[in-house]
Amino acid sequence: MTEEKLTETANAITSQIKIALFKKNMKQTELAQLIDENPQQISRAIHGDMQPKSIEIRRKIYRVLDIA
Repeated sequence: MTEEKLTETANAITSQIKIALFKKNMKQTELAQLIDENPQQISRAIHGDMQPKSIEIRRKIYRVLDIA
């Protein structure tokens, strides 16, 4: 996968999560408290970090925000 495609995918994930947060009238800090994670880790996960911890956090985010 090219760097451009990785960037596009990360941007799509970020947009999807931010829209879901907006629809639920929730801030990232509230989400962090809800799933018991550090706000900085939440931010990295939302912005497409590919570390195993970020992937795990995104899975939690998808469940909480009902993102398929």
